[in-house]
Amino acid sequence: MHSPLALVRDPSADADTDAAPRSAEPFDALEQLVGVNLARLRAERQLSLDALARASGVSRAMLAQIESARSVPSIKVLCKVAAALKVSVAAFLRRHATNGFEHLPAERSARVVSANGRYSVRPLYPDDESIAAEFHELRIAPLHTEAGIRRTPGTTVNLVVSDGTLEVSVHDQRQLLATGDAIVFDADQPHSLRNPGDTEARAFRVTLRAETPPRWQAPAAGVARDEAAREGVPG
Repeated sequence: MHSPLALVRDPSADADTDAAPRSAEPFDALEQLVGVNLARLRAERQLSLDALARASGVSRAMLAQIESARSVPSIKVLCKVAAALKVSVAAFLRRHATNGFEHLPAERSARVVSANGRYSVRPLYPDDESIAAEFHELRIAPLHTEAGIRRTPGTTVNLVVSDGTLEVSVHDQRQLLATGDAIVFDADQPHSLRNPGDTEARAFRVTLRAETPPRWQAPAAGVARDEAAREGVPG
């Protein structure tokens, strides 16, 4: 049966009580972000400013100004530098993993748990920026059924069972998955997960959001907020 979910967080995750609340980054912070990412990408490739200038066709002085957040690069300049570094322009705008990776400790992660404690979802990705794909760990108690929330048309779910068995229902079709089995389905359809076994089942789910706004009717804003609250992701 469908059960409401509540946010459960390890107390240690809230230890940093002096942290400022998240808000939209000002333009100066964006300049800083581009500079930090450029310096990281250049260092990873062991390139000097002179070497990157020769490879990109962007002057050494301009590169130095970008890295120190003293200059706003144009899209044309960023494209040249990105091509020389063999990355996308989006790599300069990453708000997470600015040192090349980001560690997400299990003991500090927020887990969304159903009111009866028989279903839980744990996000496995940074929650401080908008992303195109969500990655979650799911835990389902024995004989429990959890109804899925219908997502925006164009959203796709890829789910793999890591422990136990799961029965996935999509519309009137059912598919039993054993450990190691995977399934892909459109998340705008009615769907549910059921653990038919006598031990807890665990699965990992990747949700790919629709790339463009659909032309047909999307879920109402209230539904989207409820969905975000259930899944523990930004609305």
